[in-house]
Amino acid sequence: MKLLLVKSIPKVFWSSDNPLNFKPKISTVAILCIGLVIFGLGEALLIVAGIGVSPWTVLSQGVSSISGLSIGVSTFVISIAVLVFWIPLSQSPGIGTVLNAIIISAALELSLPYLPHPDLLILKAVEVVVGILFVGLGSGLYLIANLGPGPRDGLMTGLQRVTGFPVARVRTAIEITVVVLGWSLGGTVGVGTLLFAFGIGPSVSIGLFAVHYFSQKTK
Repeated sequence: MKLLLVKSIPKVFWSSDNPLNFKPKISTVAILCIGLVIFGLGEALLIVAGIGVSPWTVLSQGVSSISGLSIGVSTFVISIAVLVFWIPLSQSPGIGTVLNAIIISAALELSLPYLPHPDLLILKAVEVVVGILFVGLGSGLYLIANLGPGPRDGLMTGLQRVTGFPVARVRTAIEITVVVLGWSLGGTVGVGTLLFAFGIGPSVSIGLFAVHYFSQKTK
């Protein structure tokens, strides 16, 4: 049960002392990058499964449908809007905030041609579940690196700190809110979307717990 009750981002021996650290240890940056690659691979698995995009993509679709902007531009606008919400939450950006956008996008783009595209629904669902677990593990690695979260994860960590609720509950609430908003604006919701919305909170919590646990064991 402890897996789902993580209430803060753990610190381990390889974590940066400060998100604004511009001279972090090589090991910290390496683990951060590994986490972001795993995160991107998880997102790619969701896409190739073909049974529903992630909640934030649903929101991008909705914004695109009412504004006439492309999905890419809509995603950028949403990211900027989310960063604005960082201000009252006193969130700090860092190297990880920049690398988040670059590495996840690259990992997603490069892995897509090599991932399986199953025809059976059960295999598609399995691919989505594996993708969600990868996103959770990747989040655990790069968040514990403490070099600055991406826009959406920064919103999660800021709200968690302010409310004191477990990470799983905060992340799930954010994803469900985003799905409902995106769907109401015209975005498309699928089975994979719902699995992600309800599963990503526990997955991130499990990722944080696992990375902290094994880091303590290998210290």
